[in-house]
Amino acid sequence: MTAQIDGAALLDEVEAFHRRFNAFPSEAAYVATVLWNAHTHLLDCFDSTPRLAFLSPEPGSGKTRALEVISTLVARPMHAVNASPAALFRAVADESGRPVILFDEIDTVFGPKAKDSNEDLRGLLNAGHRRAGVSYRCVADGQGNQSVVPFPSYCAVALAGLGSLPDTILARSIVIRMRRRARDETVEPYRVRTNEPQGHKLREQLAAWAEQVAEQVDGAWPEMPEGITDRPADVWEPLLAVADAAGGHWPQRARAACVELVTAVAEDDRASLGVKLLTDLRDQVFPGETAVSTVEILHVLNGLEDAPWGDLDGRPLTARTLSRMLGEYVTAGGRRIKSRTVRIGGQPTKGYHADDLTDAWARYCPAPPGSKESVTPVTPPVTPPLTSNDDVTEEEGCNRNATVSPAPAPAAP
Repeated sequence: MTAQIDGAALLDEVEAFHRRFNAFPSEAAYVATVLWNAHTHLLDCFDSTPRLAFLSPEPGSGKTRALEVISTLVARPMHAVNASPAALFRAVADESGRPVILFDEIDTVFGPKAKDSNEDLRGLLNAGHRRAGVSYRCVADGQGNQSVVPFPSYCAVALAGLGSLPDTILARSIVIRMRRRARDETVEPYRVRTNEPQGHKLREQLAAWAEQVAEQVDGAWPEMPEGITDRPADVWEPLLAVADAAGGHWPQRARAACVELVTAVAEDDRASLGVKLLTDLRDQVFPGETAVSTVEILHVLNGLEDAPWGDLDGRPLTARTLSRMLGEYVTAGGRRIKSRTVRIGGQPTKGYHADDLTDAWARYCPAPPGSKESVTPVTPPVTPPLTSNDDVTEEEGCNRNATVSPAPAPAAP
């Protein structure tokens, strides 16, 4: 009879192995990486698998070393930096055993210097997050005939690169922001000949432990930390299930790491430019106002030092871009957000009304600093809807420099 493996002690050993060679930016990063390593041996127990993304602003931040160490610990690693999308499709669909894809220099695929859009690879990485994910491709039979074939796409993926990732991949990822080692941070040099076998020994133990806990983990619904829902919950469920199976201090550490890393991603302005726009309008432009002219909105936004609006692809935010971005969102009544007419100095001009934005603020923006509540309730505005895009807004005191004509009396029934 095989001796029962102490899961918590084994994960402690895996963490110690990482700490020898990797200078991660936080305790949460070590916890997430260790649990991700273990979850690759239990993929069939989960409905989804998170991408593990090591990102940094500069080279020499330890991303490649992280993937090297991970490759000794995960099930069937496949280094895919030079692999074509077609090769990856077939490798992942291989019935003899799906690989764990380790993709270094991902910025050469999705970064600003990438030569093509790489939509095939993006689709594979997106679809493969879910266990039921498939990618459809046309396959020739050698006689001039082609048929549509579904390729299973479900697989674990670790990525490393400069900058950021496409939003769709970022939302499916546990993101670790790597940085160069400080002078007082020391790690051992990694030697393949001596250190790789040590990692392989831990890999064998992880695989054996996975067999022992597979029944316990399969179908488990781990308790999520407060506030972790929707996509972040999908991302972290497998890792929390692994932590619960290991026991010891791992369940507590896993949930603390989950909250820390999810919060860090939520605060990353690059995750969604649209949400950043809505948030800056709420916090920087509209406080105390019911309507603001487009001219004033652009003046305030383009003047913010810690915001992207003054330099969007080499030019400041314009009225046309503002209109296009806000038009992606709708009012509480389900109508696209559009500019309306306000009066400034007695003259009508285009602007935006807070009543049109409150629903989007409540649904998409993070809570204001120091508050756990949304800035506005998700309820329709009290003001009656306008009947024309050119009507004047109906609230008084709607702009720092604006006066608004009173609303006309309702027609007699």
